[in-house]
Amino acid sequence: MSVLSIEIKASSEHLQKIRDYLLAHGARQVGLDHQIDTYFNVPHGRLKLREGKIENNLIHYIRNNQKGPKRSAVHLYPSTPDSTLKDTLSAALGIKVVVDKRREIYFIDNVKFHLDTVRGLGTFVEIEALDENNQRTAEELEQQCRSYMEAFDIDASQLVSVSYSDLLANRK
Repeated sequence: MSVLSIEIKASSEHLQKIRDYLLAHGARQVGLDHQIDTYFNVPHGRLKLREGKIENNLIHYIRNNQKGPKRSAVHLYPSTPDSTLKDTLSAALGIKVVVDKRREIYFIDNVKFHLDTVRGLGTFVEIEALDENNQRTAEELEQQCRSYMEAFDIDASQLVSVSYSDLLANRK
């Protein structure tokens, strides 16, 4: 499945304030997931295997590193917990880095919110405006991200331009 996504990532020490906003505005709470994202060495984009209780996918995406709303071309392949996929990919491609996080997942309409606590990095919020059915333009998705950034009082100094995998890899 291919999805157009515009997203932002920001460091945040105010996850409770964001959680309260989401619940007060009718967000659907999907749940709390302990996710292990294993990133593999690939020549183009990023390839990760996400393993959790709620979300399990092989995800390939291409996204520029930039602060603020950024466009991603995402391809998802559903996987099953405890499959041999990780072993196969590890043997074929090698592991780049592993991200261990606790993620709260919420939705308001087509916008997905992640409240993340990432081992070794801290706490973050991600806002991901999704178009799975070719119903919205990239500009509309970007405006949705900006509107929630404003609602959550996220300023430019909090924005993160790279993935958690890059942040962890750069710490080594």
